[in-house]
Amino acid sequence: MFDVEIAGNSVNIVFFKINTHKRQRTMNDDINDIDHRNNHVKRLEKLAADRKQVLSLEGMQALDAILDHPQPNALIHSFAEEDLLFLIHHIGPEDALDLISMASDRQWEYILDIETWEKDRINLNAVTEWLSLMLKADPQRFIHWAATEKPELIEYLLFHSIEIIVREDDQDPSDFEDGFITYDDIFYFRIPEDKYAPDAQTDFKEQHQELLNRVIDHLAKIDHVFYQQTLLRSANVIPAESEEEAFRLRNFRLAEKGFVPFHEAVGVFQPISVDHLKKRKKLIADQPEPETFVPAPINHTFMMGEDSIFSQTLGKIKSFNVLHQLQTEFAGVCNQLIAAEPNPVRSRDELKAIVKKACGFISIGIERLLHIEKVITDAATEEYIKTYPLIDLFRTGYGEVVNLRQQAKTWQKNSWFSENKLALNFWGERLVGVIGGLLINRPKFYDNQQTGDLYREFETMEDIETTRIILGEAMAYDHLLAAMAIAADDFSKDRFITCENLLMTLWARHCIDLPTEITPIPVTLFKPFFADLWEPGKTPPAIQESKKSDFLQWLAAESGFPENEISQSLGHALELLFDEIAEDYGTIGPEDLDPRFVTIFLLSND
Repeated sequence: MFDVEIAGNSVNIVFFKINTHKRQRTMNDDINDIDHRNNHVKRLEKLAADRKQVLSLEGMQALDAILDHPQPNALIHSFAEEDLLFLIHHIGPEDALDLISMASDRQWEYILDIETWEKDRINLNAVTEWLSLMLKADPQRFIHWAATEKPELIEYLLFHSIEIIVREDDQDPSDFEDGFITYDDIFYFRIPEDKYAPDAQTDFKEQHQELLNRVIDHLAKIDHVFYQQTLLRSANVIPAESEEEAFRLRNFRLAEKGFVPFHEAVGVFQPISVDHLKKRKKLIADQPEPETFVPAPINHTFMMGEDSIFSQTLGKIKSFNVLHQLQTEFAGVCNQLIAAEPNPVRSRDELKAIVKKACGFISIGIERLLHIEKVITDAATEEYIKTYPLIDLFRTGYGEVVNLRQQAKTWQKNSWFSENKLALNFWGERLVGVIGGLLINRPKFYDNQQTGDLYREFETMEDIETTRIILGEAMAYDHLLAAMAIAADDFSKDRFITCENLLMTLWARHCIDLPTEITPIPVTLFKPFFADLWEPGKTPPAIQESKKSDFLQWLAAESGFPENEISQSLGHALELLFDEIAEDYGTIGPEDLDPRFVTIFLLSND
């Protein structure tokens, strides 16, 4: 009995040891998994830093940096497809053959998806160009990849490029026209001249013929049966069906990156309200699975600068995983904007303009939320970009501009100046710049060369408010002129009349006791009035406050509106008008006035 108990205890001890070993192995496996995850994340962070360094370099310097990298293939494969394609264009496709040869199949497919389509049609010239580059970069790999992954594209290209004859048993090859080639005395093919457009360049023809000959030659040598099948299928391609199916698959591949068809992409400009925004939230994982990791395009965030609320907030996020997901999401917004453009975006400058637009309207959306919720903190802005989809923040910001545009169009339709069939330039340079920028299909902010451009994208709520104020001034002027019962038919036909020189001329005629007509003032009668405008001995020259008050009283008398109402709606605009007169004419003596160079008043030499 004693022996049995000992034996039983021995069995229990063995089981205990086995279970202990199992738990120990499980713990070790968990530790190994954590170490593996951490090491993997570190490698990803290192590759991300290397990519950022490469993208900061110019052309050939970037190429040299990649080729000198300890693992150039791994570095290239870690590039997001968007970043790699922009880098290839930045270096120059012919000079970037090394990069093309190292690119993955996924990256090759992306290049063809982006570069070889014009909206919903395949561009065969672009297909020829990029397939030729891939063939030069790595011939054997290209032939295998084209045959296994892109047979439909090769067949579509052959259908549009070659003429095929299958020789019957009783046919003599001498009966065929000149130029036919065969590898087996069964399939004969040639590249007829009528397959080319009349304006096709000689270089393109040579490139096209070389591509076709090398592809067909390689197919015949590698797998003769497959070569025959390819030629037979290419002769029976139904181009409309083939193109439609290729377009469907291409859209499916690109949709997750934001590259949707044009008619869907323009939906990015469909505004949504803040209430609608708050109903749509997203989920950002703090620790995404390394196996599902997809490289984030960093060109987009690299180009955004640090001037906007969005870029500043993004720069303060410390978590690599959260930042990676936001960068990917921001790239998707930029890609949808690119898809909504009528022309392809290939250069860094073109991409920078897209990035600036996306960054600006997302920032306006954030500012709108901050204003409504009456909170302005870094924590709040960070929470917004983590909580709400960036594309919805963009649409919320863009909605502010759409509202202004709709307001401008509604006013234009019912305005006094439209009723009198006046051109938009009636409002003068400052006002017409703002109004014109709002009335185009995709409104722009009138910057008046302040940052080097006449027009630019809206970037802040300050831009929105500035535009809203100036539009309000134009509407107030229009309301005032309508009340003054001025008829455009009476305008002088040989003078360029604006809102400002119209009012100033009518006021001057009133002060000089001339009839209320929209005709030039004789300069001899105007000189005493002009001399009396200025504050005596004031430097810089300034118009007397009494004259400004007199002008306001005259406007009130002519329109029937109270002075305080006019001052409230047009006070800022009138101050700018008098400041402009002081700046342009303050240093000119009455005796030096020349009607040819005075635009704010209508003068004549009579």
